[in-house]
Amino acid sequence: MKVLIIIPAYNEAQNIEKTVKDVTKNTDYDYIVINDCSKDNTKEVCERNNFNMLSLPINYGLTSGIQLGMKYAYKNNYDVAIQFDGDGQHQAKYLKDLVKEIEKNNADIVIGSRFATEKKPLTARMLGSRIITLFIKLTTGKTIKDTTSGMRAYNKKAIWEFIRNTSLTPEPDTLVYMIKKGLNVKEVQVEMKEREFGTSYLTPIKSMKYMINMIFSIVFIRAITRKNIWGEKYDKYIKNNFNSKFIYSIFIMCNENKAI
Repeated sequence: MKVLIIIPAYNEAQNIEKTVKDVTKNTDYDYIVINDCSKDNTKEVCERNNFNMLSLPINYGLTSGIQLGMKYAYKNNYDVAIQFDGDGQHQAKYLKDLVKEIEKNNADIVIGSRFATEKKPLTARMLGSRIITLFIKLTTGKTIKDTTSGMRAYNKKAIWEFIRNTSLTPEPDTLVYMIKKGLNVKEVQVEMKEREFGTSYLTPIKSMKYMINMIFSIVFIRAITRKNIWGEKYDKYIKNNFNSKFIYSIFIMCNENKAI
């Protein structure tokens, strides 16, 4: 299989060299670093090491970086594209396990999961993850144990969904979208390391906002299929139960031409 590792990087000058070398040491897969206009010298580190890199002129954010990587994978006819964070927390020794699950077990998307076979700890940090897991279960019937893992492998069918629908993000709500489209999502057990350098952009307040946004998106945008499930009864239900014309218009806009 022809495999591409997509490594999004923003201000990862202290981590990116070790991350890329981990990939090249443990696999023979192609890779591309998506430098999201880092303010530090991430770009210079990549250039000094002759790493394969696409460097964005302005900071677009993680979603645009992954979208760009997916377009690169599609244009160059890769069979599998794997999102692999540039902060050094992911371990490349597990990449072949993700590819194997696609190749041997008919998976369309494979999540490198911290909790596929290990128990999720009862901590405040994992509360949001548990809640998102619950809402995915309620809306799709499928249990995803590690909803926020940034280590995911996509086959050609999943790559095409990113190409045809540029609103898709590398987030839990997209997993709901993919499941509703009939794609097979699986998890394989991996271990992740703590970040050695730099700090995560997710503060406690941002984590709370993230969880709320994900729940809203899962329930009201991804999980509800306009007309394909309930037909005219769906429109009538929304109109009768949501007095705000603004909220109703959001429902229609988000589901129009994007039936799940």
